[in-house]
Amino acid sequence: MGCVKSKFLRDGGKVSKTEPNTSPHNPLYVPDPTASGKRWPDSSNGNPPGSTEGSEEITVVALYDYEAIHHEDLSFQKGDQMVVLEESGEWWRARSLATRKEGYIPSNYVARVNSLETEEWFFKGISRKDAERQLLAPGNVLGSFMIRDSETTKGSYSLSVRDYDPQHRDTVKHYKIRTLDNGGFYISPRSTFSSLQELVAHYKKGSDGLCQKLTVPCMSSKPQKPWEKDAWEIPRESLKLEKKLGAGQFGEVWMGSLLDFLKSEEGSKQPLPKLIDFSAQVRV
Repeated sequence: MGCVKSKFLRDGGKVSKTEPNTSPHNPLYVPDPTASGKRWPDSSNGNPPGSTEGSEEITVVALYDYEAIHHEDLSFQKGDQMVVLEESGEWWRARSLATRKEGYIPSNYVARVNSLETEEWFFKGISRKDAERQLLAPGNVLGSFMIRDSETTKGSYSLSVRDYDPQHRDTVKHYKIRTLDNGGFYISPRSTFSSLQELVAHYKKGSDGLCQKLTVPCMSSKPQKPWEKDAWEIPRESLKLEKKLGAGQFGEVWMGSLLDFLKSEEGSKQPLPKLIDFSAQVRV
């Protein structure tokens, strides 16, 4: 799960989250020309989102707990449902159905109601190798499992199950989940199911040809919380500006050096993820 970097202002303008000012309750935002998003109907006029003709109301459910970082953020608990008001990148503005409060939420902490992403056993975008690594991690047991997107067949799924045998010890077995013409699913033709939820429930009762009976979903970690400031927001005076490359609508572009900043006290305290972000953007 990646970090989150951008938010919307109340007027719908595209902004990028940066260093807060001296007041801890008034973070500073600047325009982000790369942001793109969709604004959902505003509820300030008394009409609920989705009431405008042609609009669609999006309801999401929280996959994890989230504690607000700034006063404009919306705190929520796992299982809470919210209506999306504005959607852009990794920050969405939403309204809690329980408290009616509105604020910004990290999009990687929620999923659409009734979607596969709400199932604890569904791991979206996980590769075969990564599935093995996660299932063999401490805390998982025999029969721990996940359903993931198939790497070889778009729109299909695979079941990965933790197993044990005397020769290979802890290992992971993979099963292709095939799709029926009517939209159903099966691993073995003798047992077919109308949904993946039914398939999981069946193999939790017994192995029925699998290496193990399904026990519990693979353990997963909470996504990284958003940083309080953008990874690129560093003091201008700490940069060595060497050559002006050009200028445009959003300011000047300079070639510079981060070396002095990285040698400074603040630079030496930068966490590894930020340093990786720095290096990923460097042009050689």
